[in-house]
Amino acid sequence: MDQKELEYFKNILNGWLAELLGQADRTVISLKEPGDFLPDPLDRAAYETDRSFALRIRDRESFLINKIRQSLEDIEDGVYGVCESCGHEISAKRLRARPVAQHCIVCKTKMEQQERITGT
Repeated sequence: MDQKELEYFKNILNGWLAELLGQADRTVISLKEPGDFLPDPLDRAAYETDRSFALRIRDRESFLINKIRQSLEDIEDGVYGVCESCGHEISAKRLRARPVAQHCIVCKTKMEQQERITGT
């Protein structure tokens, strides 16, 4: 992968990371707002459901943030775009679709098939 492509993916990953961290900050601020001011039990239940949903989303996004940080580290280490399983280059097309991909499509397909068989 040439330097121009690496810069392209680095910019995408940094933008994505900034967006996710901004959303996380907004969630933290909104969670600090007390919900006990809602006198109606249905309103309070809806508020708590929304809060719970937001926390689940942020939890999933925290995994994505870690993957983005790992990909940025891989760029710095010169191993970005190399499959962790087989060592072959991950196609640019796959990386454009999934910039945090750590496996080539062949290895990822095999892994997913194995997961279906074992149920893990």
